[in-house]
Amino acid sequence: MDVRALKAAFPHTTPVMAGYVFLGIAFGLIMISEGAELWVPVVMSLLICSGALEFAAVPFFFMPPDYIGMFFFGLMLNIRHTFYGIPMLEKYADMGKLKPLMIFWLTDETFTISSTIEPPEGVDRNRFYIWISALDYSYWIIGTALGAVCGNLVPFDLAGLDFALTALFIVLFLEQFKGREGVFGGSFGFVLTALSLIVVGKDKMIPLAMVLILAGLLLGRKWIEPTTGSDNGSAANDGSSCGKSEVCDE
Repeated sequence: MDVRALKAAFPHTTPVMAGYVFLGIAFGLIMISEGAELWVPVVMSLLICSGALEFAAVPFFFMPPDYIGMFFFGLMLNIRHTFYGIPMLEKYADMGKLKPLMIFWLTDETFTISSTIEPPEGVDRNRFYIWISALDYSYWIIGTALGAVCGNLVPFDLAGLDFALTALFIVLFLEQFKGREGVFGGSFGFVLTALSLIVVGKDKMIPLAMVLILAGLLLGRKWIEPTTGSDNGSAANDGSSCGKSEVCDE
């Protein structure tokens, strides 16, 4: 275990920990309150690496089976993950056998961190991103297990818990504005998402927003890179970055 990479990755995941543990508890409580067995929400969190899909899938467990409907529902709800993979191709290029696992672990919040944060000097690049993904994944499972256990022991009022996921997205969105790269990306995404909401409404806005954002970034890449890539370029010129698969010596 690379302790140095773990120590470097952990502070970046603390906002996700605060959100995922609470959301996992909420999900576990909701599933138990609906009559699910203790193990069901935990297994769901292990196999479905998408909090939004897990919450949305709760009704499907308590109605007549509709496997085709569940498949297409999950596909449409998480179609945005397709667009996450494009900017992560370079960062995950040298993951080797762990690449499928990293793809599975790539959630909204993990993408937000991994796409904007570079490992500090002396820390293995691959292990740094692996720890970010593994920690985020573990937070959700821990929260779900706590919620399931508590739901079996003590009755809870679940009113308002569904807002927790929205609150986490807002916090991560605001985190984007701490750096110059995030200001452009966050503002660009916000404007196109708002436009999609106006044009097609809230039920169909996500696919349209993802297509517009991807098209805009691809078409404007040559104008965007000189601005957003200047910080990374200066760091590379100073010799402060390590190789992708090496641990730099101090």
